[in-house]
Amino acid sequence: TSQSLLHLRTHSPLCLHLSDFLPQQSALFSDIFDTCRVYKKRISYRAGSTDNMHRHLRTAHPSKQHASTNLVGKEPEGNVGDSSSVDAIPAKQRKLDFGQPAAQSITQPQLHRLIVRYVVEDMKPISTVESHAFRQLISHIPVRGRAGKAPYRKTFSSFLDQEYANMESELKNTLDMVEYISTTEDIWTVHNKSFLGVTAHWINAQNMKCEKAAMACRRFLGRHTYDSIASELDNINSSHGLSFKITSTVTDNGSNFVKAFKVYQPPPESDDSEYEEDEVTFVSIGDVLQNGADDADDAISLPPHQRCASHTMNLISCTDVEKWLFSEAATKTIYRSATTKCAGLWNMASRSTVAAEIVEGIIAKKPLVPCTTRWNSFYYALERISKIPVVELNTISSTLQLKCFNEREHQCIREYCAVMKPLTVALDILQGEDHCFYATLLPTLESLMTKTLAIKNVKTRFAHVLGSEDALLAAVTLPKFKLRWLHDQARKDLAKALHIHIEQNTYMPTNSSKEDEFFSFEENEDIYATAEGEVAEYLKSGKLSLKLNAATPSSAPVERLVSLGNLILTPKRNKLSDQKFEKLLLLRYNLINYLVT
Repeated sequence: TSQSLLHLRTHSPLCLHLSDFLPQQSALFSDIFDTCRVYKKRISYRAGSTDNMHRHLRTAHPSKQHASTNLVGKEPEGNVGDSSSVDAIPAKQRKLDFGQPAAQSITQPQLHRLIVRYVVEDMKPISTVESHAFRQLISHIPVRGRAGKAPYRKTFSSFLDQEYANMESELKNTLDMVEYISTTEDIWTVHNKSFLGVTAHWINAQNMKCEKAAMACRRFLGRHTYDSIASELDNINSSHGLSFKITSTVTDNGSNFVKAFKVYQPPPESDDSEYEEDEVTFVSIGDVLQNGADDADDAISLPPHQRCASHTMNLISCTDVEKWLFSEAATKTIYRSATTKCAGLWNMASRSTVAAEIVEGIIAKKPLVPCTTRWNSFYYALERISKIPVVELNTISSTLQLKCFNEREHQCIREYCAVMKPLTVALDILQGEDHCFYATLLPTLESLMTKTLAIKNVKTRFAHVLGSEDALLAAVTLPKFKLRWLHDQARKDLAKALHIHIEQNTYMPTNSSKEDEFFSFEENEDIYATAEGEVAEYLKSGKLSLKLNAATPSSAPVERLVSLGNLILTPKRNKLSDQKFEKLLLLRYNLINYLVT
């Protein structure tokens, strides 16, 4: 027992720290007192008590007292007389190393990439790196034992160019491995400059998820004629090696885009061409060089064209509906009177701060103002007014010295919102991006025609889609829809005749309750038949679905690309070059997938 007590004394945290005061080879304790190595002072104590020794450390050596009480680990619990607990005590305790920094330092290239990500993601000007506050902030980041240093503007600009080159190389490698790709394109004008934006979309064969990337946002010089558009689009597709991979290109219904794809569409391949013998024709080199410029336009070839479904749906909800409302005198009078009073309220609230404060003080909300470039904005603006009671609405109108609403006008607004809601939901679904396949188009149109009376307008505007076999195949090969959305038996038979096999044990859920409510299809027992089992092995590869569903129903993705451009090309950055603007925009759009920190 005396040996175990001596072992505990010599290995206690206090004694380990007192070992700096005492000779290493001398006996550390006696039965009555101990001696301090520094002051040569004898410290008395009783067996099992170290209060006097702690008091000496606290008064004569405060730093050692702090280290002995706070930094050294506790002894394992157990009885002093227990030999098993004594054997469990390690012979040498761990020592804390205060030489290493508390935080892991990074390298200078890693710091540069972090700065690039910050400037690109938050769309900051390049001059941010020369800000005194920013450089002071970066200096507090440890970089391999020394303070971090932000690059200056010229160096940082070169580093941005290098990151863009890396991103472009990775994007091209990714597109090379994809078999089926679709694109969306649009022309955007800002600050008296025009830009042509192009985005690419495809389905990842590993997880069957939609993926996207921005390919270009180049300056478009000159008039927006169909031949200029076709030439620039062909150059962009060729530079990325996608001339023969693009399944379709989605644009709006502009006449210049429609004519460009109509004129420069490649001729259809003949089925008898493989049986014809190749004929050799000799041509003079001089004639080829002389006529080379004239044949340049003949070399342009554009992929199949697809009109934006959201733009077409917006034409139905605005142009066609208003045309019908104005066709009768009764509806024309009440609708025009209600919308005129709403327009007066919108103008007053958007142009006057006092009027906006009055409206917000009465209804605790700001009125939504319609925007011609925003789909569904007119509906949402009317919907907010329809939810305001007539009494409060007239209180606002009287305070702002506007004409008050009567009950018939308010009822007209409510009925308009009730009738237009399915169109609005369909438009929101079609302008999706991450989970909206081309297969969504036909089921959305079928559901819309069952929920509204605008069947004639939908059939007229979407005649080319309703009769498309590719759209039908795209919908039935997607597990989310299968054959559930088909109400016509003839169209079901057509799908079966096209050798479609539906996997009945899988279901792709929708992304919101709004879509679940919109796609309310009835289950049909006939879809669980096994007559199509002979083609099951063919569709297991999924190539058919990858090809047909690569396209998006609308051109909303490229619209979002140019919306990001508005945040970069601000009036204060009007000296930003066109090339630098395109690099910053593409880096921002492709930030998640291709800019690695």
